[in-house]
Amino acid sequence: MAKPNYSFEKRQRELAKKKKKEEKLQEKAARKSAGLPPLDQAAEPTEAAAPVDDAAEGGKSAG
Repeated sequence: MAKPNYSFEKRQRELAKKKKKEEKLQEKAARKSAGLPPLDQAAEPTEAAAPVDDAAEGGKSAG
């Protein structure tokens, strides 16, 4: 059975992480140059906007 090459796998993970980071920076620069808001502000939070109340939805019945 072949011995796993952990250093190769680690290098591949590092390259993938670096590529993803560069893509994210390019996307951020493109959004900034286009005058769009950052991704943090562009996404609308759905859970925080509408809190769920279990009692109002009949989660527990009074009786």
